[in-house]
Amino acid sequence: MNSETNNPSEELAFAADALNEISSSIRRVFIGQESVVNDLLRCFVAGGHVLLEGVPGLGKTLLVRALAACFSGETGRIQFTPDLMPSDITGHSIFNMKDSKFEVRKGPIFTNLLLADEINRAPAKTQAALLEVMQEQSVSIDDVTFQVTSPFMVLATQNPIEQDGTYPLPEAELDRFMIKSLIDYPDETTEANIVELTTKGKHSTSLNVDVIEPCVTIDEIGRLRRTTTLVEVDESVLSYAVRIVRATRVAPGISRGASPRASIATIAMARVAAMQEARSYVIPDDVKSVSLPVLRHRIALTTDLEIEGKNTDTVLEDLLSEIDAPRS
Repeated sequence: MNSETNNPSEELAFAADALNEISSSIRRVFIGQESVVNDLLRCFVAGGHVLLEGVPGLGKTLLVRALAACFSGETGRIQFTPDLMPSDITGHSIFNMKDSKFEVRKGPIFTNLLLADEINRAPAKTQAALLEVMQEQSVSIDDVTFQVTSPFMVLATQNPIEQDGTYPLPEAELDRFMIKSLIDYPDETTEANIVELTTKGKHSTSLNVDVIEPCVTIDEIGRLRRTTTLVEVDESVLSYAVRIVRATRVAPGISRGASPRASIATIAMARVAAMQEARSYVIPDDVKSVSLPVLRHRIALTTDLEIEGKNTDTVLEDLLSEIDAPRS
């Protein structure tokens, strides 16, 4: 990659190339699921966190490891269980008998990409251990505050089918996630490709991210994030994003609408979508392309709509079709 310049067009060209290289590298091992990879990459560059919903065995851990391999980042994984304690996530102080003083042992949260697996299997008190770091990029252990390594992202997973022994995520925590992305079963052709690639010439049943060569540095990740500020958002496009979010608060069938944090997330994600095409401005289609992942976990449907078999995505799609986009 070229060194950083002050030329906006060159920075946008760098960003588009870098995003394309990262995406291509991830897809070497994470087959299919184009929208999930897109969601993850946009959220990562926008500095957000991802809630990933899907049944086990669809490659969520592989996705995190593949992204980390693209910039030689560190990954951590926490399996959330009912008996998990907040200190199991953040770390704790322990008394060193030899030196007669307390010392801090940092938890798995001190990493670049943290996979919080089946986050809804731990009670709210344990889930709350993530709130500070997701918002402030810092962790408090016994009144001492530590900064986490940059870049930092939480990718939390939950199973949409098995609900026994789970705890609903508090609204305050849900709102901390910039997006919720849905990972579904692959189609037949994609699944056949996965099986062939995974089992060909080896006995292992998992893909190895060692085939991914780092394509960007940690410094260049920072450069990508700074480049988002070069993407202009016209007043009419910004108004369009805000109108979509505000419509969720008054639409029939929605019992809880999205907060202003959703409007901020929409613009942040739309800027990265524009950067992927080396565009210096956001268009309405960028806003529409990120609206579902940004909004689907921030709204709640009325009981009547749920009985009718409606889901958040279909309700949001209907809402988007009713809101006029700016034409120029």
